[in-house]
Amino acid sequence: MSRAPQPQFSFADLEILQQGVQLDPLLQTISDFLTDHEELVERVRRDLERGLKNPATGRSGLTAPQVLRSLALQRVKNWDLRELRERIADGYTLRSFTHFFAEAVPKHDAFHRSFNRLTPRTLEAINEGLIRAAVALGLEDGQKLRVDTTVVETDIHHPTDSRLLWDIVRVITRLLGRVNTWLPRRVGGFTNRTRSARRRMQEIQRMTPQQRNRQQVFKYQELIGITRQVVAQARQVLEKTRKVRGLDWREETALRALRIEIEHYCQLGGQVIDQARRRVLEGEQVPSEQKVYSIFEPHTDLIKRGKVDQPVEFGHKVFLAESAGGLITQYRVLEGNPADEDHVKPSLQRHRKTFGHAPDLYSSDRGFYSERNIEISQQVGVGLASIPQRGGKKTAERAAQEKSPAFRKGQRFRAGIEGRISVLFRGRGMKRCLAEGRQHFELLVGAAVLANNLLVIAQRLIKNQQRRHRAA
Repeated sequence: MSRAPQPQFSFADLEILQQGVQLDPLLQTISDFLTDHEELVERVRRDLERGLKNPATGRSGLTAPQVLRSLALQRVKNWDLRELRERIADGYTLRSFTHFFAEAVPKHDAFHRSFNRLTPRTLEAINEGLIRAAVALGLEDGQKLRVDTTVVETDIHHPTDSRLLWDIVRVITRLLGRVNTWLPRRVGGFTNRTRSARRRMQEIQRMTPQQRNRQQVFKYQELIGITRQVVAQARQVLEKTRKVRGLDWREETALRALRIEIEHYCQLGGQVIDQARRRVLEGEQVPSEQKVYSIFEPHTDLIKRGKVDQPVEFGHKVFLAESAGGLITQYRVLEGNPADEDHVKPSLQRHRKTFGHAPDLYSSDRGFYSERNIEISQQVGVGLASIPQRGGKKTAERAAQEKSPAFRKGQRFRAGIEGRISVLFRGRGMKRCLAEGRQHFELLVGAAVLANNLLVIAQRLIKNQQRRHRAA
């Protein structure tokens, strides 16, 4: 697939440019900023060319500027891929912003394929480049930093052992049915148990508390037995189809992909059966890190943050650090549910690496507090660590410090990151990741942060320009 850096202008493109159609000021500023910083586009181009033998030949695909600008536009407007494609194809302004001009806009799945070629590391590097550019333009000095963690949900139903066992049965049965469509003769030795599995799952789901005490163990024994039988028969089918002959290359490719997928779900089925047996039949309290919460998103973590309205959340914990100007200078998708206090030292180290100095004000909620973190903040040169003490009796000196005007002002500054998280959730689509897989999850977070930082930089540039006009 050809990945030309800049497609050749046509007469139709020139005619569009001569129409005098103007972009929205924010989008125009973002467009000018991306044009001035071609190194950001270069990272996208490397990902698009990754794995291609000769990027200069083949069918023309989306160029690197088109991919980066379309991704930023999608997150800024919080559109899905179909609406993104329709909006770009519908008018001159967005065609100009995304550099399609008079070209035919591809279907939504072409955007999907191009976005998926990007890596989380690329988006992280682009966001780091945005921060460096903002510093060079004098838009950010890194004097203040506020941090917090939040949870971004994965797209799963509420997990129960019975639903997970049912998921294993129905998915493996469906995949084995597809295997038979690619074989010259049907593979025997497999019994369709979806009806019996669904019936027992529904019986468990509909039990009253009194029935659950008397019948739950028995029904789970039946459901676990059915699931174990389905997994065992699926492994037998995999063994029978290991050396099937007489297939053309297309059938072999499809069969190989199906066998890999079936093996994947058989492994997950073993984990689900084990955790259901230990929890329900043996009464063991299974540690959360050993549990599977979804067979479709097995990377999902269980997060408990002490929230009254949401005692348990399923997804990934995300660390965010925001400057006084609204730029998200740091973000990380975390493994498991680490304590907030573990992020103070790494965030200060990364801040010094980015800005060359420690912040004058470091503000967070009480979850980040520890005596060690206060000492670290003082050692690296933080002017004021506005972190309220968590638990224990406060000393007179500590109580006086937390009542001081500077400390309280730091806590008011900290509250601003709650609004930033709300904007990322409601306006940038970061509340719930609808794409499948850990990499797509990290891409969503990185793209939401990218859109936020581009908008903040554009707003600051517009304000500076207006200030200069008033001064003139």
